[in-house]
This record gives sequence, structure tokens and C-alpha cells, in this order.
Amino acid sequence: MPADFDVIIVGAGVVGCAVAERLARGGRSVAVLDAAAREGTGVTSRNSGVLHAGLYDPPGSLRARACVRGHGLLLAWCARHLVPHRITGKLVVAHDAAGEEHLQALADNARACGVDGPSLITADATRRLEPALAPVRAALASPHTGIVDAHALTSSLRAAAEGHGALFVLPARVERSKPGPSAQTLHTSRGPVRAAWVVNAAGLHADRLARQVAPTAPGIHPCRGDYFRLRGPSPVSRPVYPVRRPGQVGLGLHLTVDLSGAARLGPDAEFVDARDDFAPAPHKHGRFLAAARRLLGPVPAEAITYDTCGIRPKLRAPGDPAERDFLLLAEPAGWLHLLGIESPGLTAALALAEEVAARLTL
Repeated sequence: MPADFDVIIVGAGVVGCAVAERLARGGRSVAVLDAAAREGTGVTSRNSGVLHAGLYDPPGSLRARACVRGHGLLLAWCARHLVPHRITGKLVVAHDAAGEEHLQALADNARACGVDGPSLITADATRRLEPALAPVRAALASPHTGIVDAHALTSSLRAAAEGHGALFVLPARVERSKPGPSAQTLHTSRGPVRAAWVVNAAGLHADRLARQVAPTAPGIHPCRGDYFRLRGPSPVSRPVYPVRRPGQVGLGLHLTVDLSGAARLGPDAEFVDARDDFAPAPHKHGRFLAAARRLLGPVPAEAITYDTCGIRPKLRAPGDPAERDFLLLAEPAGWLHLLGIESPGLTAALALAEEVAARLTL
């Protein structure tokens, strides 16, 4: 491969491909490296495909800003590039008085983040929207939440980046790095390559690459999430989430729908040591069945079966009281590390690409 570029991007997930497209469209020479043989095989490949409206994150945080901005950019991208997607709406449900108070706080938070349209609705209105749900006390309706084909999205971003001249070198594993005042050198399994800037979008492994050149970079805490699939067509037409309680890791066991009309439960949230252990976890059946029954009422045990899992690259450590913001760490000169890019990273991808482009001095 050529030896010199303006920017090397490490990681060909949805965020890395979005960054490549944005920079290449701006006239930069770009190379994208990934240890896998094709794009989107890491965290992106195990994404639930929810197009988030931006309900949960603190107003003013990068997570909140990138989600709200990214939502609009992503809808426009999908329409222009024929990426399968659908605006379904979403319900966040509460089953008791405390949960109803949390719904109000969630609605207030969403509006403070600039989210358009979230509204509290009654139990009867919830039943009219989704008759298959178990009785609830109240719900928050988010009309702009949707679903998107994450694989098709990532492939479309790669194709557009290549159309603007970006070079995808796959597979190419980064073995060691050497920063410099004017050029950064990466020694890879395909040979050395240099650039003025390196953008580290390596997902679950971004902290390991970061610490090669920035030893004090924060570490990632792998957090596994499993899914169970509901047999047959989905009983609901939109994602349904339980209301999130303060301090909770993840968003709770929820129902998501896909573009084929099927439904899954999950993911849950479990901190783990291994970043590459995707072994099935059918032993979680009882817990997921209880969650299904809480949302849907009587559900036969055989109605849910184990599906798959993913692992989130969290900056939040076990025992931390709250989620951590996305981190764009510029250290040392010539490097930009994207750390802790978990949900809503898919929705935020195009906005994060804008943010990266604004921060590079080329």
C-alpha cells in the first residue's frame, strides 16, 4: 500500500467508515485499516439497529449532541443511499408510580437535549398503540425513534468513502505505533504506513491502541449484552423499553423489532473480562422470560430462544454511578482517539465524523 496519507483511520466499523467518508469527501487522502477482512465485523455487527432519538444522555454532553445531530444526518443519508430503515416510534413504559416519575424526568431530559416530540401518554393510549403489551401505568412515546440496517449502512459509508478516493486495507492489523512531530508511523501486518494524523476508531480495542502512544488514556470496561429472540412475528410494532432507573447499567431488558418484522429481547448488561467471548448464554433464559412477561404478560417458556450477544466498549467502570460521555482524546499531537463509543454510537456516527473532521488540523 502507499506509504503516506493525510489520515489513517484504524477501525472499519460504522464510525470509522463514517469518518473515512467525511474526510475523503473533504479532499483528504485516507487509509482505513482493520484487523478483519471486511468492514463492520466488530461492535457494529452486533448492534440492535435502533435509530435513537436522543432521550437519555445529559444535555450538552457529546453523546447527547452527537445523537440528536446524527439522527437527522442518518435519516438523510439512508434516504439518499437507499439504506433500509424505518421510523417506528418507541415506547418507554412504567409500571408503578416511581417509574412514572422517572418517565417525566426522561421527557424533561429529552426536551433539554433538543429532542422533538416526546410525550407522556396514559395507560389507555399505550394500550391502543400496542394492544399486546401488559398493562402499564404510563408511557413515554418517542415518535422519531426508528430502526436501520447497520450492515447496509456501514457498507454504504465504505462505498461512498472509496468513491472519494479512500483506501481500505483489510485485513491489516496494527502491531506497533511510533508518533512523531509531523508524521505518525504504524507498523502493520501489511507493512509500515505513515500519515499526518491517526484516528483511532478501533472500538473494543481502542484503548489498547491509545495506550501505545498515550499511556494515561482511560481503559475500556467490556460490557456484554445478550439477546433472546421471540418466535414468530413481533407482537409489537415498535421498540418497547422499561423506564430506566437512576444508576442502572444499560437501558434495561427491552423489546426491539427488526426490518423483517421479528422481535428480540435485550441486550442485558454484564461486565466481563474477555473482549472476545461470544459464547452462547442460554442459561439466561429465565431472566429474559421474566422480562418478556413483564412487558407482554403471559409468555410461554418456549416462545423465546437464545439469539446472540455483543460487547460494548464502556468507559464506565463496574461500580460507577453513571454512564460516561464519549471521549475524543487528542494525545499525542497527530492522534485522535475515539473512546467509549457505545450506544448511541450508530445513530451518532455521522455527527461524530463531523466532529473529527473539525478537530483535525490539516
